[in-house]
This record gives sequence, C-alpha cells and structure tokens, in this order.
Amino acid sequence: MTLLAIRSVRVIDGTGRTIERATVIIRGAMIAAVGSDRDLSIPRGAIKIDGRGLTLLPGLIDCHVHFCLGAEPDVVGAIAKETPALNLLKASRAARETLEAGFTTVRDVGARDHSIFTLQQAIKTGLVQGPRIIGAGLAICMIGGHARFIGQEVQGVKQVRSAVREQIAAGADVIKVIASGGVLTPRTSPDQAQMTIEELRAAVEEAQLAGRKVAAHAHGSSGMKNAILAGVHSIEHATLMDEEAATLMKQHGVFMVPTLTALATTASCRLGCGVPDSVRDKAAAMTKRHAVSFKKALRDGIQIAMGTDAGTPFNFHGENAQELERMVAFGMSPMQAILASTSSAARLIGIQDQVGTIEKGKLADLLLFKGNPLRHIEQLHDRDRMVGVIQAGRFVAGLLKKTINDKQ
Repeated sequence: MTLLAIRSVRVIDGTGRTIERATVIIRGAMIAAVGSDRDLSIPRGAIKIDGRGLTLLPGLIDCHVHFCLGAEPDVVGAIAKETPALNLLKASRAARETLEAGFTTVRDVGARDHSIFTLQQAIKTGLVQGPRIIGAGLAICMIGGHARFIGQEVQGVKQVRSAVREQIAAGADVIKVIASGGVLTPRTSPDQAQMTIEELRAAVEEAQLAGRKVAAHAHGSSGMKNAILAGVHSIEHATLMDEEAATLMKQHGVFMVPTLTALATTASCRLGCGVPDSVRDKAAAMTKRHAVSFKKALRDGIQIAMGTDAGTPFNFHGENAQELERMVAFGMSPMQAILASTSSAARLIGIQDQVGTIEKGKLADLLLFKGNPLRHIEQLHDRDRMVGVIQAGRFVAGLLKKTINDKQ
C-alpha cells in the first residue's frame, strides 16, 4: 500500500481551521494522519513531498453541474442535435476537465438521459477520469415546464411518484424537481411557480423512502416556498428570494446553491453571441436581484453550498472555481467560500463522512497548489498553480502527477 507524506504544507482543513507547516500522511486511498511538522514523523518508505509554499485543501465540490451540456451559446439547440453516444462522449470530456480543475466530486442535477450513470460507473472503475458523481438522472418537471429538454414531464401526484421511482431504479443518488420556470427554456418565466406543492411533496416522500435527498430548481419566491414546504433539501439558484422564503429556508435548514456564475456568463453575452435573445434578457433582468438574494442569505445565516450550473451558456466545465471569486465579491470571506465548496457541500450531498475535510479516516481527495487562497481566492482558478489533484490517494492531475505516479 502506497504511503505519501506531504511535509511543511499549509493545510486549510475544511473545518475553518488553518495549520501552518503541517504534515499529512496518506496511506493508500485514505488520510492516515494530520498534524504539525513537530508532532508527526514521516513513516519509513513514504514518498515525500515538500509542501513549502504550497496549500493543501480538501478536493473541491460543485453541487450543481450538467455534464450533458457543453456551455454552447444555445445549449437547448445544441443538445437537441446530438446523438446519445456523442452526448456521452461530450460529458466524459467535461468530467475530465472538471477533475483537472481540482473538483473531485460533483452533483449532476439533470441529464438528457440515464447515460450519466454509465459515466459514473466508468469513472468508478477507472475506465475514464472524472470526479465522483452524485447523479440525478432526469429532472422531474411539469408538462411543458422548464428543463424538459433534460427532464421527465409529469402531471399529478401519481406520475410524480412513478417518475421518482424510475430515476432511482436507473441509479439516481439524488432527485431533482423543477419548482419554477427558468432562463434556458422558452416560454417559461423564472418568477412563476411550476409543479404543485402536492406534486413536490410526493417527490420528496418517494425519494425519502429510498434514502434520497431532493434538490429543487427555483428562481422565484413562490416556487421556493412551495419546494421548502414540501420538504426539499436544497434550493438551486434562489434568485428572487423574498423575506418569507428566506425565513422558511432558515427555519427548515434548507441549503441555498446560488449558481452565481450561470446568470453572470449568460447576461454578459453581447448581442449576436448566439445566446437566444429571450435567454439573455431573462438572465440580465435577474443578475442584480440574484446578488441581493445571495447577500441576504449570507447575512441571515442560511446554509450555502457552492454550485456553478456548469454547462450553461459560456459557463465552461473546468472553470468551476470562478464561482468562489463571485461569492467572495458578494461578501463571503475566502474561508467561507472554501467551506461552501468543501465541508458544507459534502454535508448537503450527504457524503460528509467520506470527504469535505482533511481528517484522519477520510478519503484522500485533496488539492495541492501554489499560493494562499485565503489572501487571493482567484488563485484557485489558475490551472498553472495546480501542483496536484489527488483523488482517493492518487495523483490524477497537476504538475506532480507523473513524478509521483512513477514512484507509486
């Protein structure tokens, strides 16, 4: 079993603690020990890594991606033209790019079909490289509703329950429901509720029977409130949050996954860039309100987990870390942004016992890079600073990948 020892490294452990001049011992896929240099000795036979000038973080987690989308200007039109086989190949490339950017886990909350579970299995078996995927399969939406291009349309409680069972049978780790209109889908309004509270509650009840959590897309407050009262675990976007919705989120312990990048990249597109006019106009109309909602959630103590909506227009896979920069620009401290992308994200997804912090007994999903993100959060977005992306104890990307793997 391979032993790795990273010595004299700055550790940001995902709990809010920073250890300067620390030693981290990795045995096989697991973290065996974490402590200061003076308290830990390096085991005999360990491969030694000099961590001076470097920072070690838990592997980053993105709680909202779509590997089936390729950040095209018109993603709805693009996916309609692709065969399932081509789309799966595109998703595989997106997964590799995401891993190479330091994201060792993602939650994919809407795919065009169940091939996301094929990609998940291919990554687990080592056939292709990519992050750990917590997948939803098809999003569940009303007939004619938002996200129907990556969803299963339903009407009534009975069909909702059947759709949830179908996703779980196919391999879903999480259930995604659509509680409001959206930006990308034509003829849907982000501030209007979709699916009834009874339908949303049925989805939650059915998911809970199988031990699955439920994520709800909701821009507008009416859709947010319906989803919260139905028992969902996270609100994706929460763009137009009002006082009542914020209070309910806090009372019920519901996470906000803000996806600031998605609206920003779409709204900033110039006329003629290829993004449909209706999509660009909807995004532009909501960006300022989105910032207000995020700041309110932060001020009110609502739990926030990082998500990008990667795959939406000009929101490229592998550029996920730009979301941390936006969260800091809107008031988070760099440490808060890191926690939202590590331990808080792991807690939302339900894998906090495996990843999200650098602790003895956790999987060695780690990010080693040059610099100090507590001073300059944008360093996490600089691929040239990546010394090592470590997944289950193995270097899978970064400047040291070949050197360390040759020794293992």
